[in-house]
Amino acid sequence: MTQENSQVEVNSEIDHRKAGVLAALEVIRPALQSDGGDIEFISIDDDSIVHVELVGACGSCAVSTMTLKAGVERIVMDRVPGIAGVVNDGEISEEEAHSAN
Repeated sequence: MTQENSQVEVNSEIDHRKAGVLAALEVIRPALQSDGGDIEFISIDDDSIVHVELVGACGSCAVSTMTLKAGVERIVMDRVPGIAGVVNDGEISEEEAHSAN
């Protein structure tokens, strides 16, 4: 297999995973929107972690971490083989929260 063929396979796998993640997010989106929030896809990194941002009411909700892990991550990982996790890039860390005060 040439390097070019190998790269095409990698790109095809990435496109397939991205399409699967986007489809899974569409399944989740109505529930988030019914609570005044939404979710935006950012990327899938080299470690197969999906990066999203919870926005609207979900961005500031006290249970957004539970929503992300018990809802979004579970559904995405069930529907898209090879995904290792989902993280909210819009979530501020405790350090950032304390330094803002």
